[in-house]
Amino acid sequence: MKLWDCIITAVRALTGNKLRSILTMLGILIGVAAVISVLSLGKAQEAEIEKGFASLGSNLIWVIPGAPSAAGETYTMTLTLKDAEAIARDAPSVVAVSPMAQTTAQIVAGRENVRTSVRGVTPQAEWVNNHVVAQGSFISEYDYKSKSRVAVLGGEIAESLFGQMEPTGRHIRIDGRKFEVIGVLLSKGTGFGDEDLMVYMPLSTFSFTMGAQVGITGHNIHAISVRAGSKDEVESAQQEITAILRDRHHIREGEEDDFRFISLEAIAAQVGQVMGIMQLVLGAIAAISLLVGSIGIMNIMLVSVTERVREIGLRKGVGAKRRDILLQFLTEAAVLGLCGGAIGVALGWIIINITSIILTNAGFPIGATISGDIIALAVFVSFTVGVVSGLYPAIRAARLDPIESLRHE
Repeated sequence: MKLWDCIITAVRALTGNKLRSILTMLGILIGVAAVISVLSLGKAQEAEIEKGFASLGSNLIWVIPGAPSAAGETYTMTLTLKDAEAIARDAPSVVAVSPMAQTTAQIVAGRENVRTSVRGVTPQAEWVNNHVVAQGSFISEYDYKSKSRVAVLGGEIAESLFGQMEPTGRHIRIDGRKFEVIGVLLSKGTGFGDEDLMVYMPLSTFSFTMGAQVGITGHNIHAISVRAGSKDEVESAQQEITAILRDRHHIREGEEDDFRFISLEAIAAQVGQVMGIMQLVLGAIAAISLLVGSIGIMNIMLVSVTERVREIGLRKGVGAKRRDILLQFLTEAAVLGLCGGAIGVALGWIIINITSIILTNAGFPIGATISGDIIALAVFVSFTVGVVSGLYPAIRAARLDPIESLRHE
């Protein structure tokens, strides 16, 4: 019996019991749609996060107060402007340094009123943190030295405060103090959304106007952004910074550091690992539907064998061999799986597009699409599930005795 004849026979048999065939495909359909949605949305989110990390650069390091083992505690302000200057001067693997201080404040622009993060930075922050100015300009050396009351807005906070209006040249109030907006930064996307919600001012101005309320006195700072010469120099930069700060802070051998590092490369690796685990868990949950669907196919194929015993007997009586019967029922199971998989791909595409629209409207734009490799995987899995599920019923049908089958009522 030719394969094409088997396919035609399988389609006729399945369309003869439309409702039963649709209900049988339901498990495969839901499973494939769920797996496709999870994989596609997961890949899209991973791409957004990678884009966010790429916008900062893999050779960025943050130095913050506190020992690595003291996570969650309130740390003493151990870093100073002099520390940042020493790192810039004495660390060969470091190409740029930007000290910073941060707090939250109430921002008022006309009738708009929001509470968000305010960060005091030096002019070097534009390059160290890879800020791209979309409108106006960033904080200058003159602004820093003269303690100017100027502010640069993140892309999203600028839109929240001014909508479609041009922000540069306008004034805002930060905790009641008047500042002029001199620039707006280009959005960095969902991977680092907090950067888009930040308001930046000169660190000197921050210390003068807001330092007392966040415990910054004299030259204390909250963190130091450091850019190594390259990704390969990150480790050597950390070693150099450690030696410099331990010497400056008079930390004796055997004592813990009063500072710690946050490496962008390490964060990216951890985020990637978490995303991988989440996709694996969600994929495993979605795969349960495929298992249910495979059981459904096996069940229906066994019922079909029982209902068509006389037909099997007649086929064998006119010369059909065991392999012909086996191939016929395997083809029916495979067609069930493939049809369920095809509809599942279409349903998954609909789910992905609806989810993308919802997330975009909620302020989290994500460009999710179904890639060719995911479609190929879905087709292969649905075909395999169909064949494996139909194997036992097909073997059972092939082993039926033709004489006993013809006597069957």
